Amino acid sequence: MSKTTPPLRNERARLDMRILAFSDLHGNADTAREIVRASGDADVVVGAGDFATKGIGLEDTVRFLKELIVPTVLVAGNHDRLAGLREAFCGQGNVHILHGEAAAIGGVDFFGLGFEIPAGVAEPWNQRLEEAEAAALFTRCPPHAVLVTHAPPHGVADMQRDGTHDGSRAVRDAVRDLAPRLHLCGHIHHAWGTCGLVGNCPVHNLGPSLNWFTVR
Repeated sequence: MSKTTPPLRNERARLDMRILAFSDLHGNADTAREIVRASGDADVVVGAGDFATKGIGLEDTVRFLKELIVPTVLVAGNHDRLAGLREAFCGQGNVHILHGEAAAIGGVDFFGLGFEIPAGVAEPWNQRLEEAEAAALFTRCPPHAVLVTHAPPHGVADMQRDGTHDGSRAVRDAVRDLAPRLHLCGHIHHAWGTCGLVGNCPVHNLGPSLNWFTVR
């Protein structure tokens, strides 16, 4: 499924698109407010999941993020109910909540896939996908998109505190094969702020801070 947004009002964005990105707010209202304040300098805002914690506290961040007026791309984290996130932004046409879907914004394709990959603990709050399920959804992703996932790719920006890599092989393979222009993710808290490459694609594990990127 694909959605299209009208061209950006900022003429500069036809050549350079400025993206403000974050992940893993986990109910942090102060950072949500900072994102809204800074969004006036962005062409697109990206949120890579985990607005709530164990399914609780979504409204703590969403009530501020609803004030965003620029095009916005969000994916659900493993702590978020996808249906709840979509309900929260229902009728807000500038917000694209993507899960195995693409949206064209200002001539740039964005593709989003949420949840934990690979599937972890079987708790009711933990929203998760098996690797094979994720790989099937990635077949819908256009090449050279800006890729937004909650889970990082295996081996890049995914290191846990004990030194193990805990990212997704399906995400890694999609980045390798589809050659996105940029991959934004979160989920592994110990890896917040780290980055690397899969092929020629820059990968960034964002965390609950203001991260700026420019794409063409």
